[in-house]
Amino acid sequence: MKSQSHLFYQTRARRPVLSQARGVYMWDVDGKRYLDGSSGAMVSNIGHSNPRVLEAMRRQMEKSTFGYRLHFETESSERLAAKVASLSPAGMEKVFFVSGGSEAVESAVKLARQYAVTVGQGSRWKVISRDPSYHGSTFGALALTGYAPLSDPFVPMMQAMPKIPAPRAYLDGLPMDDPATGLHYAAMLEAKILEEGPETVLAFIQEPIGGASTGALVPPAGYMQAVREICDRYDVLLIHDEVMTGGGRTGRFMGAEHFGVDPDIIAISKGFGAGYAPLGAMIARDRLIDPVLDAGGFLHGHTYAGNPLACAAGLAVIEEIETENLMANAARIGAVLKSRLENLMQRFSFIGDVRGEGLLLAFELVSDRHTMEPLPKALNAHSELVDLAYEEGLIIYSRRTRGGIEGDHFLVCPPMIVSQEQIDEIIDMLSTALEKFAARARLSVAAN
Repeated sequence: MKSQSHLFYQTRARRPVLSQARGVYMWDVDGKRYLDGSSGAMVSNIGHSNPRVLEAMRRQMEKSTFGYRLHFETESSERLAAKVASLSPAGMEKVFFVSGGSEAVESAVKLARQYAVTVGQGSRWKVISRDPSYHGSTFGALALTGYAPLSDPFVPMMQAMPKIPAPRAYLDGLPMDDPATGLHYAAMLEAKILEEGPETVLAFIQEPIGGASTGALVPPAGYMQAVREICDRYDVLLIHDEVMTGGGRTGRFMGAEHFGVDPDIIAISKGFGAGYAPLGAMIARDRLIDPVLDAGGFLHGHTYAGNPLACAAGLAVIEEIETENLMANAARIGAVLKSRLENLMQRFSFIGDVRGEGLLLAFELVSDRHTMEPLPKALNAHSELVDLAYEEGLIIYSRRTRGGIEGDHFLVCPPMIVSQEQIDEIIDMLSTALEKFAARARLSVAAN
């Protein structure tokens, strides 16, 4: 019997107590081993307890663990900022460190607004986002989020922001590789800008490849390029939420690199610090920063911005990614994992879609693969399958696909160090969990 916990988070549900974590594996205090098939919440990009990162953190701890940014510059924050700038699109040379994804998104939106005010465009304040989407849990980020169960209770306390549909071509029956499909969804952005009044629209924010809310959604051909052109046409800033895609998980350091499109502002976190310390960043173009600083400074800040210990960890994480060629591994092994997930569709007819890039992958369950009708929501597949996989020793991550109310998709995103043998383990455990779910839900399964 577990002792009473004084912690509370989303629910009263309890999980085993973590004992240790190494590489892609984690153990509870009873000795049971789990394969971290989702990298936590798509965070632990380089795996757990990497000795070189721990050593870099130890060296920094012997120097200092905190230096307030208004009192000192620190070597680790300067070095990490320079490294991030070198990995970002040309012209994006300025970095503002934060502790997590919500803070990074808030920082991006506040910078965009302050820039507009500074250059005499104070009428611009609306930030268009997509539905579904997830950009964070703080009020500003939540106003951009298109996920009703998370935002509805707080709507009276927030400034509502306009939304357009996410480019879910697989649900609409449109061909992903046809540029006309990309233009179809991008046209919705232009229509929304015109509907709201271009002089009032400040920015458009999007995940280059979808995260939790859309389950590794890859945009259709031509979409990203058309969005960039529309933003330029109406002088709207383009913000890329790379909180989940940044840091190499998709096979490139930034997810948008797959499409050759550069934004004006980037928010990054999660795999950027890889779970070793709370860390995120906003990256922006000089043309946005200089007017703001010339006008008196950026009206924003966090106590732990540029924390030297977190920055030392972040720099060591990037060095590990580069030294061990982990982005290439994410691309290569990710293709293997995606193929293995697609193969599961032959046995499990209720898997309706497999999608993603690199090691940011997801599959979606449906009642009918032709109509993409979701499973009955009473089956609670999004939680049932996660629990069944957990019993097998596999950790995966789920969300409701359709407005947060029904539909079920599952992210399979192991650390970038994952091997071919560990992919086999993932598929074996996932197959068993799917078989057990199918038996409970009375769904048909083809012979193995």
